[in-house]
Amino acid sequence: MNHLTGRIPHEITGCWDLNILSLGGNNFTGRLSPSFFNMTSLQIFSVFLNSLEGTIPSYIGDTMPNLEAFYFGANKFHGTIPISFPNASKLQLLDLGGNHLIGKVPDNIGRLKDLQTLYLLYNLLGSNDPLNDLAFITSLSNCSNLNMFSISQNRFEGKLPNTIANHSSKLHYLYLGDNKIFGTIPGAIKNLVSLIGFSISGNLLSGVIPSEIGEMHKLQALGLDRNQLSGKMPITLYNLTSLALLVLDNNNFDGNIPSNVENFRNLNEWYMNNNKLDGTVPQQVFNLPSLSKYLDLSSNSFTGPLSPAVGKLKTLNALDISGNKLSGKIPDTIGDCLSLEYLDMHDNLFEGKVPPSLVSLKSITHLDISSNKLTGEIPRDLQKLPLLQYLNLSFNDLEGEVPTVGVFSEATNVSLLGNKKLCGGIPELKLPPCPVKKTKHIKHLKLMIVILPCICSALVFASFIAFLTLCWRKRKRMDSLKPSKVEKLSKIPYRDLHQATDGFSETNLVGSGSFGSVYKGRYEQRGGEHTIAVKVLDLLKNGATKSFLAECKVLRNIRHRNLVPILTCCSSCDFVGNEFKALVYEFMENGDLDMWLHTHSSNARTTVLSVLQRLNIAIDVASVLHYLHDDCEPTVVHCDLKPSNILLDKDLTAHVGDFGISRLYSRTIGDPIGEQSSTIGLKGSIGYVPPEYGIGAKASTFGDVYSYGILLLEMFTAKRPTDALFMNGGCESLYEYVEAALSEHVMKIVDPLLLACLESNLRIRQDEELENDGNLVEIQESKVHNFFISIFKIGLTCASRSPMDRMHMNDVSRELHKIKKVFFA
Repeated sequence: MNHLTGRIPHEITGCWDLNILSLGGNNFTGRLSPSFFNMTSLQIFSVFLNSLEGTIPSYIGDTMPNLEAFYFGANKFHGTIPISFPNASKLQLLDLGGNHLIGKVPDNIGRLKDLQTLYLLYNLLGSNDPLNDLAFITSLSNCSNLNMFSISQNRFEGKLPNTIANHSSKLHYLYLGDNKIFGTIPGAIKNLVSLIGFSISGNLLSGVIPSEIGEMHKLQALGLDRNQLSGKMPITLYNLTSLALLVLDNNNFDGNIPSNVENFRNLNEWYMNNNKLDGTVPQQVFNLPSLSKYLDLSSNSFTGPLSPAVGKLKTLNALDISGNKLSGKIPDTIGDCLSLEYLDMHDNLFEGKVPPSLVSLKSITHLDISSNKLTGEIPRDLQKLPLLQYLNLSFNDLEGEVPTVGVFSEATNVSLLGNKKLCGGIPELKLPPCPVKKTKHIKHLKLMIVILPCICSALVFASFIAFLTLCWRKRKRMDSLKPSKVEKLSKIPYRDLHQATDGFSETNLVGSGSFGSVYKGRYEQRGGEHTIAVKVLDLLKNGATKSFLAECKVLRNIRHRNLVPILTCCSSCDFVGNEFKALVYEFMENGDLDMWLHTHSSNARTTVLSVLQRLNIAIDVASVLHYLHDDCEPTVVHCDLKPSNILLDKDLTAHVGDFGISRLYSRTIGDPIGEQSSTIGLKGSIGYVPPEYGIGAKASTFGDVYSYGILLLEMFTAKRPTDALFMNGGCESLYEYVEAALSEHVMKIVDPLLLACLESNLRIRQDEELENDGNLVEIQESKVHNFFISIFKIGLTCASRSPMDRMHMNDVSRELHKIKKVFFA
């Protein structure tokens, strides 16, 4: 996890007694010298997440007999998997995922008796032999300690062997998705009693879900989507009370949803779209307390009215019931779903008026109620929804005047087709003008002639007062919103950046990152000089260009007050013709959070962030992550959240930056936009990377939540996750350091400088000698202990080892606001 480049020097192989060689997460290229595979003393050999090429020698198991862990994932290795691997009989972890391997997996792989993890995902494995392609799965029955097994995203063909059920009872994760596996799911699958995650999505499975699946009580994630499964869902399925994620879409399931769906008390996301389900949607679905991420029942054959109980989904982010035969009025209680950001009810039989309660959905960004039988006028207050970006009311029987502000101010954001009685709106909608109301009689005209001069005089005076008021309000609003000092620039030429930074002088260098350096600059614009930050990419570094494109793609369409404001970019050539790429940001006067947490001058009073300042920064970061995860389409996963990527403006408001390794994920397909698949391995910085990335999981919003949890613990302990305390045997990790201190010794782990600042404030208040001289008010002494316990509990929950146990960022933001209200009221 550094930025080492070039080839791995073969001289390393001269270290005859070397036990561990770990070079993963760098930018190494080329081929490994054959001498590397003759290092008989090696126990752990890791080169994952580089750009290495070549093949794995056929004799590897004979020349490396002491291997225990072999991490070769996320590279460009090709060829076949050597049949000699089982000769390295001590092998426990074998990671070959994310390469270009082909052919058959050796049938003797099961001879690795101690094997715990086998990752073959994201390759081109498969031998076009449906009879023998999956034979190796049977041999794995001999691996009694197998814990994690994934062959997702390959070319395996064949019938799912019943012997899959004979695998280790210790197996926690089994991923077979996106291959060409056919057959049925064996009932004996229940033998895998320890399974937490099971996915066989995107295959050719048929038949029914076996009733025995209800005996797998530890299942937290089940993915059977995109197959040819049919029949009714077994009643025993609802015994899986630990499920947090259930993905059954794009099959041929029929029947209805039974009332005992209420057993899914931990369900967070549920996808049942594109099946043949019918009957009514039982109100028990809407009673699920944990359903907060996504509920998708679209493209089925549900009938009857939508239960008013839908209003109980107060924490749900997305609801899709489109493409059914639901009828009756849309219940007014829909307005109680205050966390809804995505609501799709199109292509049903709803009638009556558009419920005015929709205007209560202040978080809504996407609203589609098209292709129904709705009548009446458009609720005018829809134009006041602050975040609404897409509104589709097409093909109803609506009438009256169309509003012109808010979402209605952009023709591309609203669809009103098929409503022949609508009028007005902005010109781009091309609707007929609304008829003039016939209320202006001659009597009224005469009256107007008399009072018109008075009205004109009053209007002139009122306009003057309004002008002064608007100026005052505008100034106040500008102060509160803190907009960019620098107006958005057009694409800026190299010479202007060269001039603004004094030729990229070292005196203007403010920092260096993974792929380049950041300079402070002064830029002339419209008669004024403004301060900017210029991030210059080092294009000689492997991945720099990709980082530039990723950051441009991510920042192009997202807007949030807690993002570092990007002003423009430069993609040109320097004065000698070399390619030059740079990003230009608004300059942040107070540097990054890392500096504030870990660098202090002798005058600690002026450099230490107070408790409330830290809490406000934590709230700012939670707010922007909630926006990136839940309000953006596609979803943005930051992948590198840490203190040095959080910048503070002059008011110490936090702004998240550095999106160079971010991922864009579609809500519908769940994969990175523009990539065939996500790379495997660590994505981010050591200490902040969630454990699942190290075993091949895709970058996800859960990963960002983990990084946030570590960040929160660091902010109030001033301990980095890579602190020497955790490297020298004091504690295994920052997580365990905090967990061990809760709750009796919590004050012992709080940043000592922060405690000193608190004590100083308490003395000031007690002596009544000084006021708080502009600093934020601190907590009352009696509340300090409980405050830190509350903060650390959130951090620990976010940094849970299991992704399914972590909080969602909207919940984090809500809890932090509650803490602020309780302790700083």
